[in-house]
Amino acid sequence: MGQIIEVELFLHLLAVAVWVGGMVFAHFCLRPALEDLSPQLRLPLWESVFGRFFNWVGVSVIVILATGGGLLSQFGGGHAPWQLNAMAGLGVLMMLTFGHIRFALFPRIRRAVQSQRWPDGARSVATVRRLVLVNIVLGVVTIGVAVLSRGF
Repeated sequence: MGQIIEVELFLHLLAVAVWVGGMVFAHFCLRPALEDLSPQLRLPLWESVFGRFFNWVGVSVIVILATGGGLLSQFGGGHAPWQLNAMAGLGVLMMLTFGHIRFALFPRIRRAVQSQRWPDGARSVATVRRLVLVNIVLGVVTIGVAVLSRGF
């Protein structure tokens, strides 16, 4: 049984690294590098980047849900230590935020790029930027809570 937990934990942490690391890269490295581009160049690039990254995040979310649920059940489910339930709750908030970005905001960006409505696309990208920052904070807090739960 211990080996199964280790594999679940590895996959869980790998998926978290892909998601949170990707957000940090996009927000703190890619976004500032694109600021000097015109909207006609910047927005199609964001559409392309988001299209690829959101596929990776989608897979990561599935892996996190599956492995997190498995790990949580191994440690008592709803009766698990508070840190594990806090991680689960924060993870759900992150996933809901991602769902809004992916299924509400990203289609707006895609439509704005296709119809060359640059101000509309820029507003949607700005909203994505703010929500990604929220998710980065939630992700860092979740990682911090994970460190607190090391003994469980």
